[in-house]
Amino acid sequence: MKKNAKTAKPPKVYDEYVARFPALSKAWEDMGAAAREDGTLDDRECRLVKLGLSIGAQRQGAVQAAVRQARAAGVTVEEIEQTAALAATTIGVPASVAAWSWIRDALKR
Repeated sequence: MKKNAKTAKPPKVYDEYVARFPALSKAWEDMGAAAREDGTLDDRECRLVKLGLSIGAQRQGAVQAAVRQARAAGVTVEEIEQTAALAATTIGVPASVAAWSWIRDALKR
């Protein structure tokens, strides 16, 4: 699967990190590309799965990155918000609300 032509701009700290550790950054990108290439999910579906995984892991930075990338892939705000709501029955309402707050913050940027 090819990278979406419309890409989400990562935060400055990410740019600084990958500039400092370019080999690690390349390996990370290669691993992500390999996971997408070997499957049947389209870019939108991959982005929603990544968002769900980030929510479940309760990783604020990953949730916010997943939101940016999902929006760049054409995922709607409503689809992103529903992903947080779906998490409530698995990870609990408080954790789902926390993720929803991170999503709202990412959507404001």
